Amino acid sequence: MFYHDNKLQYEVKVDKPNPLFAKALQQAIGGQEGEMRVCLQYLFQAWNQPPSQSKYRDMLLNTGTEEISHIEILCTAVALNLEGAPTQVQDEAAENPMVAAILGGMQPRQFLSAGLGAMPVDANGGPFTGNYIVASGNLAGDMYANVMAESTGRTLAARLYHMTDDAGMKDMLRFLLARDTMHQNQWLAVIEELGGVENVHPIPASIPMSEEQKGPHVEEMNLSYAFMSTHIEPQDDPGARYTSGRSIDGKGEFSFIPKMEPLGGEPQLPEPPPSTFDAATPQDGAKSGAAGLVQKAKDALS
Repeated sequence: MFYHDNKLQYEVKVDKPNPLFAKALQQAIGGQEGEMRVCLQYLFQAWNQPPSQSKYRDMLLNTGTEEISHIEILCTAVALNLEGAPTQVQDEAAENPMVAAILGGMQPRQFLSAGLGAMPVDANGGPFTGNYIVASGNLAGDMYANVMAESTGRTLAARLYHMTDDAGMKDMLRFLLARDTMHQNQWLAVIEELGGVENVHPIPASIPMSEEQKGPHVEEMNLSYAFMSTHIEPQDDPGARYTSGRSIDGKGEFSFIPKMEPLGGEPQLPEPPPSTFDAATPQDGAKSGAAGLVQKAKDALS
């Protein structure tokens, strides 16, 4: 169950309305780096948590609900940037609102479909998609996905911050930057609380590494910790952190393969059936796949 308050989580002021900036703000609402993404990501992660992880379920619910507030803040900012469009845009709107929308730099649909309001789309007008959401059911893996989501979100907020000279918009974006900082640290704190890198890695830690070592080449070639060079010519070990020394999870030693050779042969795929029409040459006596299917359907109905 969710409750709401009519007051904004943080004050939103626009000193000089800017339809073009409203368009840019849409990315922070419905874009891949936006608040809709993290809001639904955290909520679905919460709803996937078992009773044994009730503490983390509650944490995710709290943060996901806060992100709803961030969507509300940004929608308010978009509306304020559109509703008070510059005088020349308003004058043009008296004759042709569509032209005004284009000249003002906003999405035409912000006028046509939303009445000068925000929409669940990105800066290009592309609709929000649930494909952005990561909720794997593995708590440690989801925490890393959350760090990435907050990192790209904070990067977007920083870019928006430097796109505007509006004091009110900068103040709002400073608030969002600060919350992204907290959330990045929050997710990393959960990983630490779960035992840190050495305890949660490799993810999922619930499958024994002995299982992957049963492969014919995995243990022999140290494939669990070997960095492979895929250059056609053998390469020298760059001496990087990821090519030598103890692995990050503390369970192995990094190594370097100068030139990875194929471990399998050329794939031999079966010939496609005639019904797919994939054959390179006509097949004598082969019945048309489509016609054959139609005939089967007729025979079944007769």
